[in-house]
Amino acid sequence: MTSAIRVGILTVSDTSSSKPKADRSGPLLRDTLAAVGWNVVDTAITSDDPKQISKALLKWTDIEELDVIVTTGGTGFGVRDNTPEVVKSLLDKDAPGITHLLMSTSLKYTPFAALSRPVCGVRGKSIILTLPGSPKACKENIECVLDILPHAVELTRGGSGSGLHNKMQQSSEDNIKSHHHHHHHHPKAHTCTHKSDEVVRDSTTGNLSNPLNAPVTRRHRQSPYPMITVEEGNALIEKYTQPLETEIKEVDDKLIGYVIAEKVTAREPVPGYRASIVDGYAVKAQDGPGSYPVVTSSVAGSSDAFTLQSGQISRITTGGMIPDGADAIVMVEDTELQETSDDGKQEKIVKILAQVQVGENVREIGCDTPIGHTIAETGDIITSVGGEIGVLSSVGIRSISVYRKPRVGVLSTGNEVVDHTNTVDLRPGQIRDSNRPTLLAAIGAAGFEAIDLGIVGDHIDDLEQKLKLSLDSVDVLITTGGVSMGEMDLLKPILEQKMGATIHFGRVRMKPGKPTTFATVNSKLVFALPGNPVSANVTFYLFVMPALRKMAGMPNFKLPVMQVKLSHSIKLDARPEYHRAIGKVQPNQSHIIVTSTGVQQSSRILSMVGANCLLELPASSTEQTQLEAGTFLNGIIIGPPVFSV
Repeated sequence: MTSAIRVGILTVSDTSSSKPKADRSGPLLRDTLAAVGWNVVDTAITSDDPKQISKALLKWTDIEELDVIVTTGGTGFGVRDNTPEVVKSLLDKDAPGITHLLMSTSLKYTPFAALSRPVCGVRGKSIILTLPGSPKACKENIECVLDILPHAVELTRGGSGSGLHNKMQQSSEDNIKSHHHHHHHHPKAHTCTHKSDEVVRDSTTGNLSNPLNAPVTRRHRQSPYPMITVEEGNALIEKYTQPLETEIKEVDDKLIGYVIAEKVTAREPVPGYRASIVDGYAVKAQDGPGSYPVVTSSVAGSSDAFTLQSGQISRITTGGMIPDGADAIVMVEDTELQETSDDGKQEKIVKILAQVQVGENVREIGCDTPIGHTIAETGDIITSVGGEIGVLSSVGIRSISVYRKPRVGVLSTGNEVVDHTNTVDLRPGQIRDSNRPTLLAAIGAAGFEAIDLGIVGDHIDDLEQKLKLSLDSVDVLITTGGVSMGEMDLLKPILEQKMGATIHFGRVRMKPGKPTTFATVNSKLVFALPGNPVSANVTFYLFVMPALRKMAGMPNFKLPVMQVKLSHSIKLDARPEYHRAIGKVQPNQSHIIVTSTGVQQSSRILSMVGANCLLELPASSTEQTQLEAGTFLNGIIIGPPVFSV
């Protein structure tokens, strides 16, 4: 193609037509297309009025003869959504294949895409596409057609399309089909001459990863995995993560951290007898103040029973069983000793100084926990505070049904990785493994069973065997390293091509942790985390920890997010960033004050030392390049706050 593609972008919106600054999709499309070298000749905004839409489109198709016209907005079910109908009335030819591509792409991200009504086709020499009004949906849709539109434009300009036909023939012979070109990374305009290093999807298997038997010259130069947001990644993980089966556990200290899987009611009342709240004397309230003989005593643990008569009192300790006939307890502080036994060791006559009411200082049977009372519900967590174990024990519950906790395996990969306990000096090019110990500690501290799977080198057969053996013994497999774009990054190809895994995502728009990968092998979850220590740690808390909590049956499985206050300014990155910080609670402050842990390089594990919070920093923009001191923002809590004195 000898000249750049000429494009017009039309925003259809009643709101944006009166308030142009409200239009976010139009500028996004302009920037995206300009970044790949297309010539955005004109942009416009109209209301949802069909006549205005038609007038703008006809100017670009019939007068200016633009190559591509992209509309955004007005494609839904709203009363004023008219864009598809207007475009249909103008088309000379439909393009159902492009329409299907737009719809199928959107449905990968949300089922609500079914409520969009895209229309695509040709009028004269102009290709018209209707995209949704959402900026996110616009970006997804325009990126999915960037690869095919140049070929379509070549044909509408009168070309033969031979370049495309030759490419299709070559692809068929190579048994490879091209997809996902991510042209927004290329500074030059798309041309019809395709290079041999383009990203390809296997036409037979549908795999995106590099073929394991291909030479390094055939490896991908751009990641074939769509870039998704952290929120989209967590939604996918949540979709494929379910609570594990239940099991019966004894009520003891080993129950801490488990989630109860049944409604539990009290088998016994607490207390199981009428008990005294204080040290004192059991009396009949109607007897009132006066001097009375002490006929017996009741201490906690005693089961001796007798009936108290009017004119008598009984000495009693806290928790002691109240004798029949007594209906109140007088505290020892409200009495005087008047007479003792001959040897002086026993109380004989005690004077009651206070008038008590019936039931005063008395714990009736079941007043704390009546029999049959619900003491736990499904989803309740046994905490380390001890209350849950205490109440279960108090009512005679010896075992309960809980959700099984996941067994989590941690495997480090890489020829350069050496166990941190190795006493031999490192050779050039070697590094000590900090990922495995860090993740094992975090998993154990969260109350889950952590399995140390060791280190495996970057060898296809070794990796395959280790992964298969590991998945036989764990519910969740965490690997670190081998997920980026290097020739020895083998995790994704092995998972797809050797183990039949489904890779649900392989790239996330975040810093750190961009190449984070989530896959499933049957019902087992695989989190292939980046090799950089901080990236592995941060992505563990963002993606793995919520999944483990959900598998363990926790209803609120997401990590808590709180509004925190910056103590200093922070520069923003081009990607959304999860900045490590230390949150402190200051005296007389109602919020957490956060301070950065310093340099945030993804290899610098020092940035995790003391961190108890991941600050959710937005991506930088022309309007905002940094957050100022005093700014309130969301912080994901990964550890207890520090209390400043």
